[in-house]
Amino acid sequence: MKLLIATITFALLGLTLSIAAEHRNGSVDSPSMKRPIPVTVILPEGYAANKDARFPVVYALHGAGGNNLRYADPARTLGKMADRYQTIVVVPDGGKTSWWLDSPIDPKYQYETFVIKELIPHIDQNYQTLAQREKRAITGGSMGGHGACYLGFRHKDLFGAVGNIFGGVDLRPFPNNWDIKHRIGAIEQHPENWEKFSVLSLLDDLKPGELAILTMVGHEDFFLGVNREMNARLQKKGIQHFYIETQGKHETAYEDRAFPVMFRFIHNYFTSGQGSLE
Repeated sequence: MKLLIATITFALLGLTLSIAAEHRNGSVDSPSMKRPIPVTVILPEGYAANKDARFPVVYALHGAGGNNLRYADPARTLGKMADRYQTIVVVPDGGKTSWWLDSPIDPKYQYETFVIKELIPHIDQNYQTLAQREKRAITGGSMGGHGACYLGFRHKDLFGAVGNIFGGVDLRPFPNNWDIKHRIGAIEQHPENWEKFSVLSLLDDLKPGELAILTMVGHEDFFLGVNREMNARLQKKGIQHFYIETQGKHETAYEDRAFPVMFRFIHNYFTSGQGSLE
């Protein structure tokens, strides 16, 4: 399903919400990387007052050069979304250029293992979560959009919805950018890694109805082409999904405008089992 729109998206972008969410900055031990990883957990308004309540969880992955503190900055959007949709938002630090994968050449970068086997169990054990895939989603922008799709598509048993904001969903066109070659090896020596770790290579394993998927990307984004390619392949496979192009560049301002749409989509999935923009 392809949606080329301005009205649906930007009708939601003017939301002005006060924020009461609690931002807890801490760390989670990572045995796989032998160090603690910084994590911000955003708790919605009313969380502490109701010990019997359970909340759905959205994992939000930042882009290259970012970190958990900047992504979860109360001046930005994620805290407002936690309050509006009564959702726990978990923002791990993925390093500047981890690409949210397990590096085959650098043991210091094992971020798939961290998120899947270390972070999610920690969150479910220590917070009032609804610990089932139907109440768990993953989203992110740029490198984090790649990470959300890569982890979400590979772990459909853990996530029910995947949100991609201008993600680098195919690594192969960018062999010299953003330290990718330092995570998976140079493309000339390790072409198989560039195939394996690109989201486009995971699409053959998707089946209709397995995931609620939304992609958002701007017309002036350098990742526009790879997101259009993913949309085309999903359409060809008959995988229902939502794809939105609007005016915009690859920048924080676009991401902050996109998050209200993304969280509405995810909230609709949590409440109805179907991702929608209504």
